[in-house]
Amino acid sequence: ERDPNAEKRLQGMVDIGEERPRQVLAGMAEFVQPGELVGRQVTGIANLAPRKMRGLESQGMILAVRDQGTLQLLAPGGGVIPGSKVS
Repeated sequence: ERDPNAEKRLQGMVDIGEERPRQVLAGMAEFVQPGELVGRQVTGIANLAPRKMRGLESQGMILAVRDQGTLQLLAPGGGVIPGSKVS
């Protein structure tokens, strides 16, 4: 969903194969509608220390490439188990 505290940011829960999903904040609201990410697999970074941003905590990062005014999410080419390691 859109972050009510920052117009360019989305907030959501991401399943990375742990007991509970993690909250992740991502500055991609100008490129991606919130509903487009539901059920989609993405590549992320989960070994970061949690970070507070305008009252909300982000517990990871979604990787994307920005090029010539567009944004493309980095994602596996096929279905993988949530939490699979990037190597």
